[in-house]
Formats: sequence, structure tokens, C-alpha cells
Amino acid sequence: MKGRFNLFQSAMLRWRGLYPYNAVHVAELPGTLDAERLEAAIAAHLAATGITRLALDTKRRRYEYAGGAVRVTLPVHDANGEAMSVLEREMERHLNTPFGPAPGESAYEPLRFFAVRNGGSFHVGVAYDHVIAGGDSIVALLQDIAARYDGTYPDNEPAPDLYPRPYGRLFRRNLLAFYLGFHFLPWMLLRSRRLVRPRYPHGESRYNAFTSIEFTPGIHAAVRRTAKQWGVTVNDMLLAMLLDAIAAQIPDRLAAPRRREVGIACVINLRGELEPGTREVFGQFLSSFFVSHLVPPGTSLETLAHAVHEQTQRMRRRKLYLQTLCLLSGVGVAWRFMTPEQHKQMYAKAYPVWGGVSALNVEAMWKAGVGEAPILHYLRAISTGPFSPLVLAPASVGDGMHIGVSWRPSAFTRAEIDRITAAMQSCARKLGSC
Repeated sequence: MKGRFNLFQSAMLRWRGLYPYNAVHVAELPGTLDAERLEAAIAAHLAATGITRLALDTKRRRYEYAGGAVRVTLPVHDANGEAMSVLEREMERHLNTPFGPAPGESAYEPLRFFAVRNGGSFHVGVAYDHVIAGGDSIVALLQDIAARYDGTYPDNEPAPDLYPRPYGRLFRRNLLAFYLGFHFLPWMLLRSRRLVRPRYPHGESRYNAFTSIEFTPGIHAAVRRTAKQWGVTVNDMLLAMLLDAIAAQIPDRLAAPRRREVGIACVINLRGELEPGTREVFGQFLSSFFVSHLVPPGTSLETLAHAVHEQTQRMRRRKLYLQTLCLLSGVGVAWRFMTPEQHKQMYAKAYPVWGGVSALNVEAMWKAGVGEAPILHYLRAISTGPFSPLVLAPASVGDGMHIGVSWRPSAFTRAEIDRITAAMQSCARKLGSC
């Protein structure tokens, strides 16, 4: 097979063996939907790029796109004044519908499309097997389809490379940082032993539920303005908000003798260190690290944001996300000797985070694309997988931000999720009133 998965994709292969590990993106475009024209644009783009008929060799961590004839089925739903409810329901369904070859087949389609009519605008969505691509590649894919749909896609645009190199080059270019990072491994492991483990009191189901929250332009502007004043990033602010919201749901941890801190994972994109831009290479270039804090009662958001910023800067400056990849490689070796029951429990014990944040500045990526297709809003959903019971997928478009929230009902009730999302929105609104 032509392609070889990198270390993070190899981890996803293990995760999808436990339950579907999918992601869903939805772009809202202006105008009345012409379903036949959109279906034709999707088929034309898939045929031109070859992102179809994927075959996987999970044991050897290899893959290949067979390409060939493209048949696109585009389900169309009517919003009927309830666009967000329709979208959330459809995105949840796709999160929990596995990808894979039909009986007797060796390849499958790694992308599924759908659309929602909404009066003077419409939504085009794509669900994908997350092992094949990161969110930036999917933004570029949807932008290209939108440009084909409105007739502004340029002729003779080169197809992206579907077989990027794995992470060997990344480690070679950062040998010194990788070597020095080994001195931090004991520190990283000791930190994880201070984290309270996520709980799953409602059964063992790995079903993903989904909802979303919105930071309106005024609230989003306040978050950006405050982050700049405090000398932190917007991503640091989101991590701090989520830390504060989750900590409030587990107050009993403060009485524990050792595991009292709350941990949140931060997913980062390493494309800039590996390959050209999103238009040249279709694939996935991710790693992650976690931040943590005790979050005692009365902790201000500013204090939390500065503590988070200190940790994220240390991780990025020292490139400790390389050690995360090293640990994932070690997990891959141990995985072969573990039972299915141990597979389910391993991440809650060894990587005890309560949530994760994977942010995208969709506005910048969309503008960097081809054609002139405008975009109104963007919404994302990411499977929680075995490593975290809750994942936030923020997407910034224009002056606003939509945050997809996927969670495992085995860990959180809907009432708890409502309290967590309400706490984050309340925290952001308070910044706007300062």
C-alpha cells in the first residue's frame, strides 16, 4: 500500500477498533440550495482529488486510495425553522455510524455528505473517518467543494498529495528537543498521577452525544480582547473555562489524598513542521498534551488562564508534544498484550483527562482557499474516543465562534453537560460586561 500512518493516526486506528472514531464538519453557505448541483460538485471534487475507495491495512498501519468512479448520495434535510436542532441530531448520528468496507469488499468511502435547507442559506456537512485527516484538511475540502458549487473553482488546480510522510522527519528535525524532552518524561508522568481520573458511572457505552454552544460576535470579541490584555491566547482561555466548568462538577476531589487536579487535553496541529499548506497535502498531523490545575473554590479565570498559558508555553517551547508521540508509540507496543477490557480502561488510568479542546480558525483557512465562495458559519464535532469523555471543537468564522460539544453519556448526564456549557457561556459573557 502507498501510504503509512503516523504515530497519532496509529493511535486512532486503535481507538476506532473500540468504537467509531469519526468527525463531522458543517459549513453554512448563503443562497438557496440546488441539491443536484451540490451533489455534482462533490462528485467532481472527489474524482479530481482521488479521495475515495480507501483500503486499510491496520496491522501494518498502511492505507491506499483506489480512486475511480465516484457515486455520491446526498441526503437533504429541511430545517423547518430548527436548523441547529436538525444539525446537532444529524451530526450525532454520523459520529456514531462506523466507517468500513461492506461484507466482501476491501475498500470503503471514508467521507459521507449531507445537506440541510435553511431558507436563504443552506448547510453542507461531511462526516469522515478521522484517521484519514485533520480538521484543516476537511476545511480545505469543503471550501473547494463550495468553490466548485458556485463556479469559482480555478481550472487546472493541482490535486493534493494523499500520502504524506509520517513523523520520522519531525523527529529528525527536532533531535535535540526530543532528546532533552526525555528529561521531562518523569515530570510528565508524575503530573498525571496528580490528576483525578474521569468516572463512568452510567455504564460502559461509548456512544457520543452532541450539542453546541455559540459565542456571539460581542462575546467572542470580549474573549479575544481579554486574552490579549492578559497576555494569553484564546485557546488558553477556552482551556481555562473548561477546567473551571468541569472542576465545579467534581468538588469531592478536593478531599482526595492525591488525585485532586483536573486535567484537560489540548490537541495541536504539527503540519507547519512537516508539510506544505493544507491545499498541497491532504492528511493528519496531530499531537496533544494536557494542562492541569487544582482549581480551588474562588479561583479567578485570570489566574486559571495564566496558569494554563504557562503550561502550554512550556509544552510548545520545549516541544514536549514529541514525548506524547513517544508515549503513544509505547502504548501501541503494550496494546498487543492487553485484553479488550484493559483496552477500555487504559486511557482513563494512564491519561486521566476529563476533556479535550481542538480549535480551528476556519475563517483564516477559508480565506486562504481558492475561489470566492463565502461562508456564514461553521460547526464541528469530534468523537471522544477512549481517551476523554468530553471534547470541545471550537470553530471561528467572521466575528463569532461555534463550539461543538461531544460527550459520552456514560460519563456525563445531559444535565451535567448543560451546567458545563452554561458555565462557559456565563464566564464569557462576564468578560463582555467588564
